[in-house]
Amino acid sequence: MSLIEQADVWLFRLLNHNLVNPAADDLMVFLTSGRLSGHIFVLAALFMVIRKGKTGFLVILLALLAVGLSDYTASGILKPLVQRIRPCFALDHVRLLISQPQSYSFASSHAANSAAVAVITWIFFHQGVLVEKLFTGLMIFYALSVSFSRVYVGVHYPGDVFAGMVIGICSAFLVYLVFSWLLKNIIQPRQIRAQRSSSG
Repeated sequence: MSLIEQADVWLFRLLNHNLVNPAADDLMVFLTSGRLSGHIFVLAALFMVIRKGKTGFLVILLALLAVGLSDYTASGILKPLVQRIRPCFALDHVRLLISQPQSYSFASSHAANSAAVAVITWIFFHQGVLVEKLFTGLMIFYALSVSFSRVYVGVHYPGDVFAGMVIGICSAFLVYLVFSWLLKNIIQPRQIRAQRSSSG
């Protein structure tokens, strides 16, 4: 086992064994389960539409594209490529709070997807009024909490989670950069030409 893997296992045991509290178990299970906490994204989407109107639907679309890219990268490419066994199968005495997932461990798609949504939210809302800044902070905090919960419940190493967050961040910025390029170089020029032809 390499030094990095040893450090990853040590940190996993610290977070999964020592930095735990039975009072937080239900909260971590709630955060880590999309079936339980998925409605948070529905409420977030509703907030986006209320605050941004038609632009809110665009933000939701970009968030979905970023999630699709991050999820495919984490689960469709890296997991079968790296084939890292989850800690609940590889280590003894893991404090496992949910059923054992059968997929590989690296990288965490939960961390990737929640980070992707948080970054898209930050791009469009962090410079807004106070309520939008608070919304941005809550979405970032939620993404960090979901990522931490994956280690807490015993199904991911910290390294899996960190890699997932990097994937989510990069996916969100890539989607936004592609959208910005299309807007600047294709969509807006066509709109300008259409306006000129209609007025002329």
